[in-house]
Amino acid sequence: MGWYNCHLHAFRVPRRGFGPPLREFGSGLDAAEDENTTFVGAVLVRKGQKLLYEYDFGDGWEHEIVVEKLLPLDPQAKYPFCLAGARACPPEDCGSFPGYSTILKALNAPKKTAEQKELLAWLGAGYDPERFDLDEVNRCLSGRLA
Repeated sequence: MGWYNCHLHAFRVPRRGFGPPLREFGSGLDAAEDENTTFVGAVLVRKGQKLLYEYDFGDGWEHEIVVEKLLPLDPQAKYPFCLAGARACPPEDCGSFPGYSTILKALNAPKKTAEQKELLAWLGAGYDPERFDLDEVNRCLSGRLA
């Protein structure tokens, strides 16, 4: 996602929860399984299965990951890798959906208010909500940070 992994998070499928080791989450979800020792291929095994990824329990970002197709492993490929994507992730700590909506309005406003200028200064120059760089994502996934 491009976030900094500085908030509590969890992965869930029916009857199983995964998260950072030895953490109990205030949302009633105990991460019974360590996310660092569980392989996604051992959890998602058939077409149509869903995994819920929740990040930043205060903001409540939820992502539903759905298995669209299972492909045979390619011994020449380096895993994991991203096949496609669209748009940039919302900025870290932007205030969930309402905050992100406010950022988009500020970016698109032809004449910025003082509040919008302050928000955009916090955001920093160069944020483009339409940007998605597949090569950069795959460098990050491979451990070669962009």
